Amino acid sequence: MKDPARYPHLAAIEAPADLRRVPDEELPAVADELRQYLIEAVASSGGHFGAGLGVVELTVALHHVFDTPTDRLVWDVGHQCYPHKILTGRRERITTIKKKDGLAPFPRREESEYDTFGVGHSSTSISAALGMAIAAQRKGDPRKVVAVIGDGAMTAGMAFEALNHGGDVEPNMLVVFNDNGMSISENVGAMTKMMSRALASRRLNAVRERAKRAIPKQSFVGRFVKRWEEHAKGMFVPSTLFEELGFHYTGPIDGHNIPQLLAALRTVKNLPGPQLLHVITTKGKGYAPAEEAQIEYHAVGPFDPQAGLVKKNAPARPTYTDIFSDWLCDQAAPTHACSASPRRCAKAPAWCASPGNTPSATSTWRLPNSTR
Repeated sequence: MKDPARYPHLAAIEAPADLRRVPDEELPAVADELRQYLIEAVASSGGHFGAGLGVVELTVALHHVFDTPTDRLVWDVGHQCYPHKILTGRRERITTIKKKDGLAPFPRREESEYDTFGVGHSSTSISAALGMAIAAQRKGDPRKVVAVIGDGAMTAGMAFEALNHGGDVEPNMLVVFNDNGMSISENVGAMTKMMSRALASRRLNAVRERAKRAIPKQSFVGRFVKRWEEHAKGMFVPSTLFEELGFHYTGPIDGHNIPQLLAALRTVKNLPGPQLLHVITTKGKGYAPAEEAQIEYHAVGPFDPQAGLVKKNAPARPTYTDIFSDWLCDQAAPTHACSASPRRCAKAPAWCASPGNTPSATSTWRLPNSTR
């Protein structure tokens, strides 16, 4: 570390065992330093950015509460694993990601004992953690197993296959559901609508708790409020879906509030059977430009953190990506014959909104006879 004085807490952490010796009240300072170090590191070398910023507090809390690497921590996809790598002995090499002989941009088992599963694609974490949990249970091994999966990855069939299996065999495992409303681009679909109701439920809980303190429990109004609360819970909170699949649901909680995270993780850590902890986070948290432009800051090249990303002039000639993305978006246009066969173009709308593939980011070059 070039300037340990700027990061007094982080400089003392060479492994999660060091983090677990840090008192609870100092962990927010650790998270602040970790976030600033991540901003400077990615700004100097490029890499995945927004997802990592969004899980800084969660990463600190997980490594503080669980005895990694004995306890298994499985990250889904891996876009968000940079803070994890910084805390697990790879701080000085974090700027070597995507360079020759450098660190991998995703968790890689050959790289560290803390990377329990090699990933790079979405929705595999629950299945991997489930296998580890079943194996540990059969061996009588008391280690804990945790999967961290985002709301974008949770929409895939493989994630639901794992939930279906886990709820049936009932191993001791924890799924941390990191809900930030984003994939690489914005989330779409019924799951997203349900999660937006969960966000509303967090606000509802705050109102409910204030009402409880103000209204006597045994009064007519108090009994009415209690009955209304039970009916409203199923309408606002997505617990029913996960609990019907056999997972005990906790949440939603603020994924940037370390005391809340510690309390929740310590509670679910020792509960038997499959557990699901729902945390609400913000992609790009702590760096205003990344919070405001979450798609553009998903992955970045080197940039000045004071100025943010600077738009570059379009190249004189279109790139292969320009041509292919323009064609794919044209094929997905409602006026194209493709609209009669939606399965053929199912992935195109989301892909068109990926970083570097938005209409504002691509060239004005178009295929002949464009239907746009």
